[in-house]
Amino acid sequence: MSIHVALHHVTEYRYDRPIQLGPQVVRLRPAPHSRSRVLSYSLRVEPQNHFINWQQDPFANYQARLVFPEKTTTFKVTVDLVAEMAVYNPFDFFLEPSAEAVPLSYAPELREELAPYLVCAPELAKAPLFQKYLGGIDRREQRTIDFLVGLNQKLQGDIGYLIRLEPGVQTPEESLTKRSGSCRDSAWLLVQLLRHLGLAARFVSGYLIQLAPDVKSLDGPSGTEVDFTDLHAWCEVYLPGAGWIGLDPTSGLLAGEGHIPLACTPQPSSAAPIEGLIDDCEVKFGHEMKVTRIYESPRVTKPYTEDQWAEVLKLGERVDADLVKGDVRLTQGGEPTYVAVSDRDAAEWNTDALGPTKRLFATDLVHRLRDHYGAGGFLHFGQGKWYPGEQLPRWALSI
Repeated sequence: MSIHVALHHVTEYRYDRPIQLGPQVVRLRPAPHSRSRVLSYSLRVEPQNHFINWQQDPFANYQARLVFPEKTTTFKVTVDLVAEMAVYNPFDFFLEPSAEAVPLSYAPELREELAPYLVCAPELAKAPLFQKYLGGIDRREQRTIDFLVGLNQKLQGDIGYLIRLEPGVQTPEESLTKRSGSCRDSAWLLVQLLRHLGLAARFVSGYLIQLAPDVKSLDGPSGTEVDFTDLHAWCEVYLPGAGWIGLDPTSGLLAGEGHIPLACTPQPSSAAPIEGLIDDCEVKFGHEMKVTRIYESPRVTKPYTEDQWAEVLKLGERVDADLVKGDVRLTQGGEPTYVAVSDRDAAEWNTDALGPTKRLFATDLVHRLRDHYGAGGFLHFGQGKWYPGEQLPRWALSI
């Protein structure tokens, strides 16, 4: 079950006079390792009189090198792509036994291959705030995934997000001093923290697609109210057995199906969406991005379209009318399963017959059901099912 979305992205530069564009490098094509499937892609460039050469950089990212033989007053890049937003579990990976806990170390051969992603910025050796923050990280032996999730969430809580229009990336020391930064600033700070902890990490520039959920979350943020897309930046860490795993310090979450990488590099400067030289001039910059749903398969949270659901309701009304006409009366049975909103993985909600909160919640629920559907009704608390292998029977609370 998936949703297909069309992403439209326009970047436009208008110059106050005809100028000569130097070679331009465009990094706006999804990277080969994108986990979300890209069904179609197109890149349009204006002025039309240009030469284009598709290539891959040393890190296997796609990039288009553009050469313009004539002067121009406009440079416009338009990207259109269709992506399949199939939900996947970002924790669905295995680790080599040597990487299941931190601190971990890479095998010598692997460490040599990961060398560019282990380089620590030399100026951070004498950066007081960075060193203090690094020293405050819990380095006791623990599960690798727990450590990474905790560090990612800590950074999200400590560095406030802001939209920063200035070019370039703040140094980690600047981000810690201001306690704020753009997505690219937080991503670079996390990259450097991981490298100083001995983990290979790289900077990622890409698209972020966020779709409004079908239903709101019961116990956490529900996300965006409307479908949304933008350029974004995050971090990837290399874990033996799993490969590159995305961490988004802006949200404090692991990268999911909405994170579509465009360029993954050791340095942010090598991941700029558009890069090149131009003559000295005044520039007006234009930018447009939008995402549109073009196909939605039926799914648990939205099995029907609005028109289909209206037809289902009409059919139900006709059936109800026929039942009333025939004096047919129905009762409905079932066995819904309830678990606590918090601590839903506890034994009492999975394997144990009883637990510290199960009966309390059940008693509260049966009273509420009685008050709503059968005020004044009789309640009977007795023995329920007794499953093989369990020392005690379940309770049966009846109205």
